Amino acid sequence: MTAPSSQPVSLRRTVTTAGLFFFILGDVLGAGVYVLAGEIAATAGGAVWIPLVVALVLALLTAGSYAELATKYPRAGGSSHYTMRAFGPFVGFLVGFCMLSAGIVSVGTLALGFAGDYLTAFVTLPTALVVVVFLGLLAALNARGISESMGANRVATIIEVSGLILVVVLGIIVVARGDGDLGRLTELGTDDHGPLPAVLAGTVLAFYSYVGFETSVNIAEETKDPARSYPRALFGALIVAGVVYALVGAAAATVIPTAALAESSAPLLQVVTAAGIVPPVLFSVIALVAVANGALLTGIMSSRLTYGMARDGLLPAVLTRLLPQRRTPWVAIIATTGLSLVLALTGTLEILAGTMVLLLLVVFTAVNAAVLVLRRDPVDRRHFRVPAFLPVAGIVSCLGLVTQVEGEVWRLGLPFLALAAVLAGLAAWRRRARPAHTSERDETGPEASHETSGPGTEPAP
Repeated sequence: MTAPSSQPVSLRRTVTTAGLFFFILGDVLGAGVYVLAGEIAATAGGAVWIPLVVALVLALLTAGSYAELATKYPRAGGSSHYTMRAFGPFVGFLVGFCMLSAGIVSVGTLALGFAGDYLTAFVTLPTALVVVVFLGLLAALNARGISESMGANRVATIIEVSGLILVVVLGIIVVARGDGDLGRLTELGTDDHGPLPAVLAGTVLAFYSYVGFETSVNIAEETKDPARSYPRALFGALIVAGVVYALVGAAAATVIPTAALAESSAPLLQVVTAAGIVPPVLFSVIALVAVANGALLTGIMSSRLTYGMARDGLLPAVLTRLLPQRRTPWVAIIATTGLSLVLALTGTLEILAGTMVLLLLVVFTAVNAAVLVLRRDPVDRRHFRVPAFLPVAGIVSCLGLVTQVEGEVWRLGLPFLALAAVLAGLAAWRRRARPAHTSERDETGPEASHETSGPGTEPAP
């Protein structure tokens, strides 16, 4: 593994507050919401909105830690970089590997989702062909540039939000004409779960729907004014997503009987069908846009995280190569897309999704701990600061959710974490065997000057 250059080239700063808001909102309001209501109803009962609200509160706790660290160290690498600074290269690689793996797994999962039932409503094609073409097009857009990707994300996010608002409106219409049942909104618990266990089990599923906000820290280096933009975009997007989720969950629960909702793999499509006003095929289009948008944003995160870890010396230096004109990490994009392709062609939706949840809970626990440790590391730039009790509460919430992860997921996830630990040990040993490089402390170098020179300043080529 070759040490990266002592003077790394920075990514181009073009992302505005609005662009970052839509990036986070589009990533959170991803494909998961289209099956979310049915899964939560199966474990929590008709009061689908309660686990969604609880999960939002827990997500905001960890989001506070990300807001502080992303504005304190605005650079690609995200969770890996923060934990490396706090705990050293072993933990930094372990967390980065978990985060990177979760992103790659997510893109592969979404590629399979895109090739599934929603697409077959229009055309029937071999799954492998759809996956290859889908991931190839996403990689090309990613390599084209962050501005072009953000533009596509804005359009897709508007479509996604419009579709979810449509579900809420249709739910209101169904209730108004006397076909819904508002009483189901207070039905908490199932035959297998009492009220409290139902909330806990449902919150684990609901928390999955909020993951995605953490991907945005990897484009902080491409944000014009991170200290101002990032907290506003992050908290604003999460709150908007939480409100939308709660309303969508309430609409689905009032329109569709709980038993039918729990058995459905497309609960929101059931709401559209029950209303009988909008052609169901329209919602299939919206679902495909949601899946594609989620895959695009997660692919951006994965490539930027790979680039950042390589610049920290935790991955081969070849992954830091940028396109000369576009300044996008083309080698990292090819590598991450290729791994997602392998997973999509060999894995299943259920296994990949379960592994992703476990990996991200490990990441969130470490990041919440890192923000407390890094209070001893002052920087010469203004940044967001979260009250100390919130990261502590974030750690407790993540550990609590880990206890709710099913045994089958643990049996699949533990070997994966063991591999991450072995690779982390190897990376830490190799890193200690060579001289430190200046990119470890680059916050006092070129990037700091970009921050202090003004929000619109772009790095030198």
